[in-house]
Amino acid sequence: MKRDIYDEDHEDFRASVRQWLERSVIPNTDKYIADKALPREFWLEAGANGFLGLSVPEEYDGAGAGDFRFNAVLEEELAKVGAAFPTCVGIHVDITAPYIVELGTEEQKRRWLPGICSGEILLAIGMTEPSGGSDLAALRTTAVRDGDEWVINGSKTFITNGYSADLVVVAARTDPEKGAKGITLFGVEATKEGFSRGRKLDKVGMEESDTAELFFENVRVTDAEVIGELDMGFIHMMQKLAQERLSCAVANVAHAKQILIETLQYAKDRKAFGQSIGNFQHNKFLLAELFTKIEVAESYIDKCVAAHAKGELSAVEAAKAKYWSSQTQSEVLDHCVQLHGGYGFMNEYRVARAWRDARVTKIWAGSNEIMKELIGRDLGL
Repeated sequence: MKRDIYDEDHEDFRASVRQWLERSVIPNTDKYIADKALPREFWLEAGANGFLGLSVPEEYDGAGAGDFRFNAVLEEELAKVGAAFPTCVGIHVDITAPYIVELGTEEQKRRWLPGICSGEILLAIGMTEPSGGSDLAALRTTAVRDGDEWVINGSKTFITNGYSADLVVVAARTDPEKGAKGITLFGVEATKEGFSRGRKLDKVGMEESDTAELFFENVRVTDAEVIGELDMGFIHMMQKLAQERLSCAVANVAHAKQILIETLQYAKDRKAFGQSIGNFQHNKFLLAELFTKIEVAESYIDKCVAAHAKGELSAVEAAKAKYWSSQTQSEVLDHCVQLHGGYGFMNEYRVARAWRDARVTKIWAGSNEIMKELIGRDLGL
């Protein structure tokens, strides 16, 4: 079925992203895996090509697109290369930058956004804590007023881009008596005294993505680093989570679809018992089922992208997109591994790495259980 949410401008943009990936990124993927991170050169080149400031106004050196469909195209093309790429870039472009674009002061925008667009300032977001997981309202990191400053103490974990980030948007509790209504967001530069990082975390998959623990020991910031309104951080995060979950959904489907296409070719080429394994009725029926699942999921995600581009996507619709896309991604890739047989368990095959990489998508951006809870509440349960 022909997709109808993208026009010629989007497809021209897709071609430019693909050209960059084929020229500069794909030849270096093994090195990124070995280093467990994307190098600064990756970010600087992405910035030079105009990929890091899609929603940043032109006055701050951004593309000023204001159309999430361009973000979705970028996520799709990155996902075809590997699941870690839309994860790292999405944290920077889709998830963290909007806090500064939409909530930042004029001084903060001029101070940070040009570097964010160029790749000189790499972003991370400090929400998740060791004891909190998906329960953002239970965070323990504190920011205590001391004269004209705030003193931040606490830690964050599972932070994508955490090992390399130059600027972290940190959620901290500023009023312990208010619960979820006592949380504030701060922009913490990595050069601040008292800020430190743990080791790169040893993950099951997504090795190209640097993930780290972050520590804040008497880190001092001023009101100039407060992002958004005081004590409104939880509300700000809830308002931004729909885009985060949609960004994940776009990448999930594109990632699984690409590996499924490659698996189809493998099934045509691989011979057993005198014929292509794809010709066995079980495999033929299975592939028919998997392609249908992917295309149905893609259709729903496309609808969500179109709605979000118009400012009409609800939090519940985003939760459905995140839940269903990650569930479908895991199911499809598990079958792809099985169709590859023993080769599917070898790390040198993309299908094996894709299968490992995909497992986390049912956990992050709010676990699928949390997504079902949100959907259930909307049903009046």
